[in-house]
Amino acid sequence: AYTAFSLLFWTGLRSGELLALTREDFDFEAGTVNITKSYARQQRQDLIMPPKTPKSRRVVTLPPFLCQQVQDYLKIAPPGRIFPKTKHFLFHEMTRGCEKSGVKKIRVHDLRHSHASFLIEKGFSPLLIAERLGHEKIETTLNTYSHLYPNKQAELADRLELENEEDEL
Repeated sequence: AYTAFSLLFWTGLRSGELLALTREDFDFEAGTVNITKSYARQQRQDLIMPPKTPKSRRVVTLPPFLCQQVQDYLKIAPPGRIFPKTKHFLFHEMTRGCEKSGVKKIRVHDLRHSHASFLIEKGFSPLLIAERLGHEKIETTLNTYSHLYPNKQAELADRLELENEEDEL
């Protein structure tokens, strides 16, 4: 579960995308994971389907520490889907982890929102974030996360002030 949750947080993958991953989806030399499919369980059957939208088909760059973590996990991972679990398993582990740590319970999907929020806070552009998350339109990203941008207005004004001060010197 640790590697699964690390991938969810540090990449912004949807849980279905995570649960469909196989070894072949990773390129550790390039430091990427190729998102080409999604997992769902319907009527007691495991289904591998196309991603949610055409833009959901994407290549996500991984930080080196996450590449190493995944490589270590793959030494013990089963063949086929590397996380042969269901969304219920992720929900259960999230609940268990939140209860054990005493933090407020969040949904598994909130890790995707946490990733986007983290990237916004670090100053990455909405276009780059939309591409990373596989949003069909940048408006989806802006509409979903617009509430996080107002605090950036003060930062913008501060930077403009510094530029002006430097110009006056």
